[in-house]
Amino acid sequence: MSAELIGEMFISKGILNADELLLGLEEQKKAGERLGATLVRLGYISKKELYDALSLQFGIPLLTDSQALAPPLLQRNPSPKFLKYYKTVPVERDGEALKVAVSDPLDPYPLAAISFYTGLKAEPVLAEEERILELIDAFYGSGPVTMEKIIQGMGDKDSERAISDTDDVEQLKDMAQEAPVINLVNILITKAVEKRASDIHIEPFEDMLHIRYRIDGILSLVESLPKRLHPAVASRVKIMSKLNIAERRLPQDGRIKLKSAGRDIDIRVSTVPTLYGESIVMRLLDPTGVISLEAIGFSEENRKSFETLIRQPHGMILVTGPTGSGKSTTLYAALSKINTVIKKVITIEDPVEYNLEGINQIQVKPKIGFTFANGLRSIVRQDPDVIMVGEIRDAETADIAIHSALTGHLILSTLHTNDAPGAVTRLIDMGIESYLISSSLLGVLAQRLVRVICENCRIDIDGYSLANIPIELKTADKELRLYKGAGCPECDNTGYKGRTVITEFMSVTDEIRELIVEKKGSNAIRSKAVEQGMVTLRDDGWAKVLKGITTADEVARVTLEQ
Repeated sequence: MSAELIGEMFISKGILNADELLLGLEEQKKAGERLGATLVRLGYISKKELYDALSLQFGIPLLTDSQALAPPLLQRNPSPKFLKYYKTVPVERDGEALKVAVSDPLDPYPLAAISFYTGLKAEPVLAEEERILELIDAFYGSGPVTMEKIIQGMGDKDSERAISDTDDVEQLKDMAQEAPVINLVNILITKAVEKRASDIHIEPFEDMLHIRYRIDGILSLVESLPKRLHPAVASRVKIMSKLNIAERRLPQDGRIKLKSAGRDIDIRVSTVPTLYGESIVMRLLDPTGVISLEAIGFSEENRKSFETLIRQPHGMILVTGPTGSGKSTTLYAALSKINTVIKKVITIEDPVEYNLEGINQIQVKPKIGFTFANGLRSIVRQDPDVIMVGEIRDAETADIAIHSALTGHLILSTLHTNDAPGAVTRLIDMGIESYLISSSLLGVLAQRLVRVICENCRIDIDGYSLANIPIELKTADKELRLYKGAGCPECDNTGYKGRTVITEFMSVTDEIRELIVEKKGSNAIRSKAVEQGMVTLRDDGWAKVLKGITTADEVARVTLEQ
């Protein structure tokens, strides 16, 4: 049956429409692959739908779970290497007949080879590639690779070599290239991706090597490994991130790009020397993970106010908060919203965290003198409409950014302050004239990330303390209900799954401009902003508590009492 006919089968079942089939056929010709694989890759059909159709098309039954309970008894077992290469595996014997799982029904060679090798009549059953590879490992391998097995495999000889702080680069390279070390680091990364961790911390102490994951903003210890493994693990990570494995006295920064759990992962690596060896932090980024402003979690009022400002032709907008509060994610979402073919958008970042289509992104390189400040000078000569500066770190960068905002550019940037009004004070402390700030600053968004109550185990709370919740947020006309997560396997028994943002947005009005020019403190600016309707971080957090999105404990954890 031709590709067109299997495509028509999907159309007749209502899985595909004619336009999708046409696009699939065009893409198939370009890629030179099977139509089914193309349709799955494009997301038009699922793998299950593909194999159901192939089973019907070729009259080959699908593999059932009962056919894969144990490897069939054979006089001679095929080579696991052969089976993995052809994505095929014997799953059941019935007398002189041998059921063989195949992923490609159009390739007769594996069946013929297995039949010749075993002397049995090979009969095909269809199965997905992933299922076949699992069965090969289970039947002919050593079973699933676990952390315990890897550590056991790194026996005394490895211990003796790894425990010394050798300066021999070749020996370090040899350790890092050994299969147990490679598997160990791969498992650490894979587990982190599966658990939705944002960071992996590899921390050497006197007797142990601690592995911690930061999940939803909270660090948790996931493994305590023998200290002897540290040099090998550190060398492996440094080789992957193209760092100097012989240099252990100075901090280093690198990057790893790989595929894990079917996803492209971009990993930023940072090493620093500590008392007991190099501490390594690996930040996991999804390069295609830019989310929309609507999905970040803004209140409707703050989102609309922020969107209004980012559509202004010129001026400066700042997003503030501590490290890890989602500032860069918000700026990327804002750029995605305003990025059109009629606007020239340029970013200067350290590092470039996400790839944005149609936007010119620049990575600073301080080692060769390419900093935010001199990079920004060059960007202005590139005729941009919108400029994103990853972070205003010094007076020079702040000065250039503000003058760029005053000369017809829209500037988006971040600043490390505790609240929105504090951004003005920080700029004045940097030495920027107050009249320049008042003329250029359009608004400031302060934000924090709070954990979201797990939907799977969310329960009502009785007798919860409401002492810290402002009286204006309590509703007398209806019963107040608060929630928490009871803990379940879905959320790793934490009661939380995922994070959302709480914000305070200060629009710079004429009254606030006057206060800035007069160099009034952040308290005076805050009072005026609240008087004009600004909702503080904590109040925005309480609103989310009352909606059952997060808990009062989370809001109290990330915000200060005003």
